[in-house]
Amino acid sequence: MPAQNSKTFFDSTLADEVAADFFVSKLVADRIFEFFQKSPLFLWNDIHNCEDRAEAIAILLQHWGIPHYKAWVFSSYFLKNESGSLHNEWNYHVCPMLPVKEENSDLLEYYVIDPAHASSLQKIIIWANAVTKDDFSYHTIKNGYTYIFPTGPISQQNWHYRNKQNFKWTIQGLAGINGVSNSGKAAVAFKKYKIRSTLKSFTQLKNSKPDFGYYGE
Repeated sequence: MPAQNSKTFFDSTLADEVAADFFVSKLVADRIFEFFQKSPLFLWNDIHNCEDRAEAIAILLQHWGIPHYKAWVFSSYFLKNESGSLHNEWNYHVCPMLPVKEENSDLLEYYVIDPAHASSLQKIIIWANAVTKDDFSYHTIKNGYTYIFPTGPISQQNWHYRNKQNFKWTIQGLAGINGVSNSGKAAVAFKKYKIRSTLKSFTQLKNSKPDFGYYGE
């Protein structure tokens, strides 16, 4: 059941396992959010390509050795043929998420990085609730290397993982191109310079780890 005054359920049937010893401090998490919020590589005003921004950040966090997951929220109409909807008429929305342990606390909290909708980190249930337009939605937690769900029925086990093909889509998404759509496929042909430039910027960022103050546990 959702929390009181909430419009979202946690879907445990789709969720991946989380690790109790896999976390950052709130201070580090805030620094990470601010970094990505200000990064010119991420087009936060673009209401599309959320899966590509989430994937790009997940790749960076993995390369930098920083604990992370992905937070997903689905309209209940899309996921279970119910009556709920998300804002922007989305079927789903996805963002990178940080497992956080507050100082002097044994409780793990999960904070979503979504500068497109908030000026600071949000706990996953607050984020999913804010993205939900009409009751209800379903949110879940997936490992950072899960890229997207399949066409048709979605289960915990059948998601598509990171690979060379969806990495191409990730870079195209960062460039503002939905390479899977018909218009995006056409744009890929005449925006090759933009794609190459985006890949170069992404690679430079990947190889220049910022100092967030996290050095592993």
